[in-house]
Amino acid sequence: MEALIMAAQLILGLSILVGIHEFGHMITAKLFGMRVEKFSIGFPPKIFGVKYGETEYSLGAIPLGGFVKITGMIDESLDTESLANEPEPWEFRAKPAWQRLIVMLGGVIMNVFLGIFVFIVLTFNFGEPYLSKEEANKHGLYPTELGKQLGFQISDKVLRINGKDYQRFSDITSTDAILSDNGYYEVLRGADTVIINIPSNFLDIISDNKDKLPFVEPLRPFKVGEVLTGKGADYAGLKKGDIIVEADNRKIDYFQEIYEVLQANKDEEIDLKYMRNGALQSTKAYVNEEGQLGFAIDSQLAYSRIEYSFWASIPHGTKKAFKIIIDQIKAFKKILSGHVSASKSLSGPIGIAQIFGSTWDWLNFWTMTGFLSMVLAFMNLLPIPALDGGHVIFLLFEIVSGRKPGDKFLEVAQKVGMVILLGLMAFAIGNDIYKWIKDLFI
Repeated sequence: MEALIMAAQLILGLSILVGIHEFGHMITAKLFGMRVEKFSIGFPPKIFGVKYGETEYSLGAIPLGGFVKITGMIDESLDTESLANEPEPWEFRAKPAWQRLIVMLGGVIMNVFLGIFVFIVLTFNFGEPYLSKEEANKHGLYPTELGKQLGFQISDKVLRINGKDYQRFSDITSTDAILSDNGYYEVLRGADTVIINIPSNFLDIISDNKDKLPFVEPLRPFKVGEVLTGKGADYAGLKKGDIIVEADNRKIDYFQEIYEVLQANKDEEIDLKYMRNGALQSTKAYVNEEGQLGFAIDSQLAYSRIEYSFWASIPHGTKKAFKIIIDQIKAFKKILSGHVSASKSLSGPIGIAQIFGSTWDWLNFWTMTGFLSMVLAFMNLLPIPALDGGHVIFLLFEIVSGRKPGDKFLEVAQKVGMVILLGLMAFAIGNDIYKWIKDLFI
């Protein structure tokens, strides 16, 4: 079921992203009087299609992309028969270079608009919950194995990031910190101040580690929240508001401590001691195969929230959207400089599905869709033939030089670009499968 939910979110998300991207190409082409023969979400074989006016709208069986076929344009279809004749007024090649440039940028522009729109709506509806620096440092931090590998220890408190003060716990694990050059954390450990350097290849380290992000989290005092009927906590007699103080003979102060106990005692019964109304009580509880007792965690850390008016959401949501592109540029810089491995950073359909997650959460779904829309806009502008960015480079050359590249050159460039893209797609899918198998056995 979890795999089906991931697949469903992937297909729906890609359909929205591809649909809005190809719509951008189609609507700008029609605006300039170009004939659009086909509009497809998904690649052939065709599941079904309907023709309206001059355009056939269809749905393909392979939901990993889509296309728009504009008459007189050398595209992935490589249909060049009509190029032997003089261009008709409604053909792509008959239009001025500036109009063709806008058509090629139409998909990217629509993806940017979608990303901005999503983040504006999310900002307006949900505001911005956050954990302050003071609240996160109240009890100190808990490092995962990845955090320990970086150099963190239990109860560390982060004072500064790259020599600067910060306001929110999320700043510690933000891309601004992780992708910074010569980055470091200034940490209070007991009475001492220590420096934890951020490796230049930290993205590779994250990819190699099952913990992923976050690599540190605040130590969380907690109470028992809602108890699920028919689960171990319910049978053990736990109730909302109970405070677990001992589990399997281990003193418990924080959620992370009982989490470790539960993970070490899957499918077993453990002894629990807890406080209820000031009285100490004991019980036994069954831990299921997932390492759970069956109750929600009522965290005792105080979260803050910034609420935004509609008008305030516009600049803030726009800033969030464009920060994704800035982060992509930083990541590419590290890849090109050799500090980060492309194989460990590149994800295909399986990796994207895992990002969406195995539970259907609309907030997470739209957050990821907005994120991927901005990533798709950035990736499509890369100067690779067969991508929008490749067409844009050729059109800019034509506008600046006044000379149009020959149809034969464009045809060869399109073929080369398609080989590159198919190679990258095969590499990404193979890389996903390798990571998946690796996670199963390591």
